[in-house]
Amino acid sequence: MSRARNLFAVCLLAIWLVPTHAPADEADRTRLLEGVTEIMAPGIPGTLCVFGDQAFPVVVGGWGGKRQAPAVVASRLGKGRIVALGHDGYASGPAVTDEGTGRLYTNAIRWAADAATPNVAIYRRGGMAQALRDRGFTAMDLDGAGWRQRLSQFNVLIADLETVPKESLADIVSFVDAGGGLIAAETPWGWLQLNPGKTLTADNQGNSVLAPAGIIFTDGMLERTSPNGFSAAVKPSELTNASRALEAVERHTSGAQKLTPDELAQAAGTLISAATAMPPSDKLLLPQLKALEAKYAESAVPTPQKPLTAQMPLERLALTLQIDEMRRLPAEQIRAHPAAASFPGAVPADAPRVSRSLDVDTRATGWHSTGLYAAPGEVVEVTVPEAAAGKGLAVRIGCHTDGLWHLDSWQRAPEITREYPITSPVTGAANAFGGPIYLVVPGGSKLDAIKVRISNALEAPYFALGRTDPTSWRADIRSKPAPWAELETSRVILSVPSTVVRNLDDPVDLMEWWVKVLDSCAELAARPIERECPERYVCDIQISAGYMHSGYPIMTFLDVAPLVVDLEKLETQGTWGHFHEMGHNHQSGDWTFDGTGEVTENLFSVYCYDRCCGIRRGGHPAITPESITKTMNDYFAQGPDFDKWKANPFLGLIMYIQLQEAFGWEAYKRVFAEYRSLPDAERPQSDDQKRDQWMVRFSRAVGRNLSPFFQAWGVPTSEQARASIGDLPPWMPDGFPPAPK
Repeated sequence: MSRARNLFAVCLLAIWLVPTHAPADEADRTRLLEGVTEIMAPGIPGTLCVFGDQAFPVVVGGWGGKRQAPAVVASRLGKGRIVALGHDGYASGPAVTDEGTGRLYTNAIRWAADAATPNVAIYRRGGMAQALRDRGFTAMDLDGAGWRQRLSQFNVLIADLETVPKESLADIVSFVDAGGGLIAAETPWGWLQLNPGKTLTADNQGNSVLAPAGIIFTDGMLERTSPNGFSAAVKPSELTNASRALEAVERHTSGAQKLTPDELAQAAGTLISAATAMPPSDKLLLPQLKALEAKYAESAVPTPQKPLTAQMPLERLALTLQIDEMRRLPAEQIRAHPAAASFPGAVPADAPRVSRSLDVDTRATGWHSTGLYAAPGEVVEVTVPEAAAGKGLAVRIGCHTDGLWHLDSWQRAPEITREYPITSPVTGAANAFGGPIYLVVPGGSKLDAIKVRISNALEAPYFALGRTDPTSWRADIRSKPAPWAELETSRVILSVPSTVVRNLDDPVDLMEWWVKVLDSCAELAARPIERECPERYVCDIQISAGYMHSGYPIMTFLDVAPLVVDLEKLETQGTWGHFHEMGHNHQSGDWTFDGTGEVTENLFSVYCYDRCCGIRRGGHPAITPESITKTMNDYFAQGPDFDKWKANPFLGLIMYIQLQEAFGWEAYKRVFAEYRSLPDAERPQSDDQKRDQWMVRFSRAVGRNLSPFFQAWGVPTSEQARASIGDLPPWMPDGFPPAPK
């Protein structure tokens, strides 16, 4: 082949492999972004997805790795046009007054109206009408009775569709279909947080209106692409359109097209995002997705031995669709998923189903363990007093709450828990993956103690300190058939595979040690020993981030399950990771400044080793005397540098250990107690204030001027803060800072 012919072939291949937007999309996008270089980010905008031939992304943000997701999209519906934005803050006066975002709004209104001087109606967006009038538009608030009848007088409607009465949504669709413009703004991830138990597929009003135009709000958070928000210069990938992503993935799977790993990740991410938010009434994309689900269903069964990886996008898509359908099905229609046998585990075929009555004190919030387990796909019946129905209670099946959607490999299904609100005296609940059964109590509950009856459940190994007879535990309870066990105290609850407790003879001493750990954390944080609800540790085959992570529950991998029930090892060796994550749960932002997010929680690790294991300055090789000496020598050899200090958590921890060794743990407790009692007006509002207050409050607590110590380490503080403790005698550790060698 000649050089010219070879170059021509390469160019053809490049055109085939690199997607491009349709010219109509580009022309519309250019019009919408005329004069726009950047738009602001009000808070953390959420993601949207487009699909079909009419919809297209306008502005995109980062979305993990090299992927993109739209922040602003547009489409046509009937004779009308729609623009949607991924944060309700975009439909506000301050957004319109921003230079770039205001210009986008000007363009969007004119494009949506297809008119140079449109009349704009605003539904329940305070301050928006005046901000638009300031930009030269005729704009009016359209609240109050009869607003639907007046809508036809306008060219464009701006609204958060979740605030619109459900019976009025059809009027908005008719308005757009007849040629009107719609600009809709919503924060989908925030909507999900405020509407527990609801889904973007079945319950989100915005998606029900926008889906026929090929637009849906999806569950994700965007990363900025410019200092203030999102750059208009970032060209959207063709694969942010789910229809085009599906076509590309099918061609890739068949060998007709070769996607790069980055392109495959983008396409797969787009498809999964769409599948988790697509209304069941969709006719544009959902039928194609359902056909693929049926084709790949049998292979959509992740296990640790055969995980579903990013290189298996259609299998991952099939599983996503299955999970989404299970979210929406009533309990009686749920069936066991094949992946449940691998994790969280199968139940013995001959395990008897039981009914149990429990006393639940709803003054304690959070999950109440029941010692019962729901088999995969089986309905359990939960009965509460009539007075407790509709009071915010819920029944939860499953403790493995981490979502794995963003990971490149799924060793288990990415979502395996289910929660049902208790709105009537009898509630049926089921989970395709099974799991421990909990009664969930919201904050502020005033029901006191109630009687709860649970039927058609399996018994699980369950030990409650002070309530379970140790003899009965050894004789019978630890052998109960459910695959997951729980060990409970009023301070902490451990969720572990049942296999690790089958030979546990003495849960009393074990759980009393764990109580000591939690009480130690509370003591150091100057918090009450008694808790509103126990903390939780849950072991999992795969978690969403890190080796462990904090939260409710704290999540760990399965390999540490034997350790958490091995009292001899815990007492003699401790467990840095468990202490560390519990430290995060006790950490305060008031005394944690930039660079110390992975430092101050380790004070609790060091304290727990001291109090619960009798090991001073132990638990981690980075804080042995030899390591500390080397780390300090390396740091000070080049001169103190706060950026380097912030980049090394164990370097920062050395500074805190020096304070502890000089002034004791009681100094920390006094300072933490002082922070807890601060009125809101005195709490630090900026990072500079956090550093200043930490230095000043600790100095006052120990009666020594610590400003020379902070300056030696290179931790910046203000001249005013240093002057405020000038009356105290200065302090510096002996032989510190180390002399250069």
